[in-house]
Formats: sequence, structure tokens, C-alpha cells
Amino acid sequence: MKRNSIHITVLTIGLIAIIIWILELKHGKVPLTDQITRGLVEEVAGTRVYTFFRGMTELGGKSFVFPFVIVMMVILWIAYKKVFPAIIFGFGTLGASVLNRFIKHLIARERPSISKELDALGFSFPSGHAVTSIVCYGLLAYFLSERFPKQKLSIRIFFGILIVLIGSSRYFINVHYLTDVITGFFVGYLYILLLIFLYKNIQTRRTYEKWFF
Repeated sequence: MKRNSIHITVLTIGLIAIIIWILELKHGKVPLTDQITRGLVEEVAGTRVYTFFRGMTELGGKSFVFPFVIVMMVILWIAYKKVFPAIIFGFGTLGASVLNRFIKHLIARERPSISKELDALGFSFPSGHAVTSIVCYGLLAYFLSERFPKQKLSIRIFFGILIVLIGSSRYFINVHYLTDVITGFFVGYLYILLLIFLYKNIQTRRTYEKWFF
């Protein structure tokens, strides 16, 4: 009960912060969080830190994620001997991309820099890499840890670190503001909660179709 209360409190605080950021952006203001964190981006430019995050960002790009999702859908289908987890994972990740594009066009924030090479075109808020990485790798972590409970902790730690590195890479290579990344994680996390809720709900209601669910 206490854990749920903390969870709800953190989500509420996060939602309030994001609403404030959106209002500031709509009024042409730069959120204070972004103002005080731009210096770090300038410091890591051209360093090994930049090179590291330049590599990490590729794991959240379309050219890697889309084929990766297809392969993992097949693996989940084989692991579960049911297609439903694979469908939730695959179409859930695709839906995250659509949702992100929708929000981007609503806010219409310009990026700190534009780069086709870094998959950084279009609007900035929220970060597509942050949304996609937390949904794709987060859902994968959920399904793998449910299927292999003995490795649950190690699976979730591994993918948790991966998600943070991919999302934050967009900030360090200067194609997103920090608030873009934080908001991307927040939106993606809420989306995952919805998908898992739907998965569990449908699974319990349709248990007679064993081959599918």
C-alpha cells in the first residue's frame, strides 16, 4: 500500500512538472530545467562521453528498433508459445511512435540542433528516442522477466540501464533538451502501464483461446 502511494505521488509530481513545462513552452519560454542544464552539453561536446552517447543513441533509432522489434516478436511468440505477448510488444512499440509524433506536433517545440545523421529532424518535445526506448525495451523486460522469473531482477536492471542511456543520449548529443527526455520517459511509462493493464485484463477474460492468449 505504501509503495503504491509513493508511486502515485511521484507520477503526480511528474505530471505537474510536465504541465508547467508545456505551459512555458506555449508562451515562448525556456523551462528553468533546460536553462540550467545546457552547460553540461557544451562541456561534453567532442569528448569521449559524447562519442559514447553517440553510439548509444543508435539503439533507439528507427533503423535499429524496427528490425529488432520484429525479431523479438518472433522470440516472444516462441518463448510464450502464444502470439498475444508478441502482438502487445510489437504494436505497442509502433503505437508509442505514433503517440510521440502526435504530441510533438501539438507542442511544436524547435530542437536545440537539427541533424539527419543523428535522426534529429522535426519537433523536439518529447524525445522520440526516450518514448520508444522505454516502451520497446520496457515491454520486452516485462515479458521476458514474466517468462523467466528467476532472471527477473537481472533482466529489469539490464534493460533499465539501457533505457536511461538511450534516452539521455539525446540530451548529451544536443538534439534534445533535458525536459524533452524526461517527458518522453514519463509518457512512455504511462503508456506501458496502460498496455500491461490491457494485456492482463484481456488475458484473464479470454483464457479459453489458449493458443492466442
